[in-house]
Amino acid sequence: MARLLIVGGGGRALPLAARLSADGHALRMTTRDPGRRAAIEAAGGECVIADPDVVGTLRHALDNVTILMWLLGTVEREELHGSRWEMMLDRTIDTTVRGIVYERGTDGGEALTRSKAEFNGIPYAIIDGGSAAWVPDARRAVDGLLQG
Repeated sequence: MARLLIVGGGGRALPLAARLSADGHALRMTTRDPGRRAAIEAAGGECVIADPDVVGTLRHALDNVTILMWLLGTVEREELHGSRWEMMLDRTIDTTVRGIVYERGTDGGEALTRSKAEFNGIPYAIIDGGSAAWVPDARRAVDGLLQG
């Protein structure tokens, strides 16, 4: 099984985390709100207090991670799909990350994901967070990246 980092794990990613944890994956999940720690741990995740708007707070969260999941598609802040996401992608190059799941937030974020991942030879999946099948789609993306 794999170690996954879920950025944007403090709220609606909890059902996904519970399913991935039940499948045997080790999860590290970020939240800006320390009050979310208990819910993240109850879903089977290791809580990391970090802010995707301050990419440096995520640096240690990448330790020994196989798949990075950037699940901020419903957050309408261009920089989280542009400059911040680009910095995060650049930081993953020299890590153990071997797969990326990006939740579609903007066309620019999707293009950035494709460009950086393809340039660096890192497999990726892009999921649509607005669909009712969001959790199964995310699980399939993880499975697909792990099966190679």
